[in-house]
Amino acid sequence: MSFQPSFPGFFSQSTPAAAVEQPDLPLPAHTPATAKQIDYARALAAKTGDDLPDGIEQDRARLSKWIDAHKPAPSAFNDYPSSKQVGFAERIARIKRTEVPPECFRDRALMSRWIDGNKPR
Repeated sequence: MSFQPSFPGFFSQSTPAAAVEQPDLPLPAHTPATAKQIDYARALAAKTGDDLPDGIEQDRARLSKWIDAHKPAPSAFNDYPSSKQVGFAERIARIKRTEVPPECFRDRALMSRWIDGNKPR
């Protein structure tokens, strides 16, 4: 026994989608920037000595692009583990009477994985 659903009018002739007229939809208005965004942009402008363009606070997307273009580059030290991570790993190593592998001191993610795999339960 087979089941064949019936969809009335599914295969009947209808007008193509391109022929159906749609009313003009209004474009979304610009959303104003948040207070945090504006404060951060002003702090960046003060650090770099640049001025914020006129009216940029009224457009969240424009302000976001300005912030991305003017924020400082990430530091090379962001990849190293924090001092708290290192201290915690060394405490674990003392408890387990082992050593933290030297490569863990050069990579934050590697140190985190070592801690997760070795912390006492």
